[in-house]
Amino acid sequence: MNIHEYQGKSILKSFGVAVQNGRVADSPESAHEAAIQLAEETGTDWFVLKAQIHAGGRGKGTVQETGSHGVVIAKGLEQVKEKAAGILGGHLVTAQTNAQGKQVSMVLIAEDVYGPGDSEPKEIYMSVLLDRANSRNIIMYSPQGGMDIEAVAEDTPELIFKESIDPAVGLQGFQARRVAFNLGLSGKAFKEMTKFVTSLYNAYVGCDATMFEINPVLKTSDDRVIAVDAKVSLDGNALYRHSDYAAMRDFSEEDASEVEADAAGLNYVKLDGNVGCMVNGAGLAMATMDIIKLSGGEPANFLDVGGTADAARVEMAFRIILKDPSVKAILVNIFGGIVRCDRVAQGVVDAYRNMGNIEVPIIVRLQGTNAQEAKKLIDESGLKVRSVILLKEAAEAIAEVVA
Repeated sequence: MNIHEYQGKSILKSFGVAVQNGRVADSPESAHEAAIQLAEETGTDWFVLKAQIHAGGRGKGTVQETGSHGVVIAKGLEQVKEKAAGILGGHLVTAQTNAQGKQVSMVLIAEDVYGPGDSEPKEIYMSVLLDRANSRNIIMYSPQGGMDIEAVAEDTPELIFKESIDPAVGLQGFQARRVAFNLGLSGKAFKEMTKFVTSLYNAYVGCDATMFEINPVLKTSDDRVIAVDAKVSLDGNALYRHSDYAAMRDFSEEDASEVEADAAGLNYVKLDGNVGCMVNGAGLAMATMDIIKLSGGEPANFLDVGGTADAARVEMAFRIILKDPSVKAILVNIFGGIVRCDRVAQGVVDAYRNMGNIEVPIIVRLQGTNAQEAKKLIDESGLKVRSVILLKEAAEAIAEVVA
């Protein structure tokens, strides 16, 4: 589950990570009021306004309607309302959004931690994530943080450092010190960085995150180390342990079909292909997607109906798949282990009749418990549903449709 920057910073702060202070607003008027309060609390004269969307590259992104960037500076209270109006309500297009961009409904008003005339800040890139290949957590960091970190990774990979951490042991003191040393810090800044790294790692583990990305971590001219940004992804499977984090979910930032599927207990991920998939079991889903590609098609989704593929779930799955206008065919590939194939077949028939005329071809392969009865039920239904037995036959049917 992705969360907004201001939410990520609140989590970091709760674990003792120093962060850039800020307040969130949803209108130009409330943005101005937030800036007044922030000025009273921090003494800041300038303000940074940041669009709150689930996408990176906001600083280089552009609001379609106004031409404003997603991250702007207000040089005084009198500019805050105007700058906020240029962001709020518009559609911000970045390198990580589609051409339509994402609508901005909130803006973060943050203190200017650089400060006018600050000539010695140091921007650092830092992230904590899982190295699945080695079953380790890693801290990835670079002394060349900022908006062009992708170029740093491509052009000067020697400036990207990694610290591998055994999750059973945790981050050790010498590792935190090595991070600070590799960043070229000394004195107070060195101590501040070791504290920052330790707290950041504790936050990553403590909130069951899958990724923390801070770009930039700022070393100020007075040697403080603070998180100026926060891109956070939380493990959705662990949210039962964190009801307060689960409440941070912003459904407006997610694909509507995925939200609907989640509410129905279906595992659904929208893709960019033309063949809808309905399967049970993640492994079978991946194999089905491979078959579709080998047959000349492209999977339009990942959809796992689970082990209780009754008529209601099958119908909901069909409705969600068919909301995608790019779907030209649907492949149902179910293995009947716990669930009986004839029950799934009846669900397909009932769903088809309830939904009326379905114009796209449907290919159904049911194998396992009561597979023969299932095939007979579909063949005798009189519906435009093609029943196959072998996976090869399903692949050939897909090839005919997408040819």
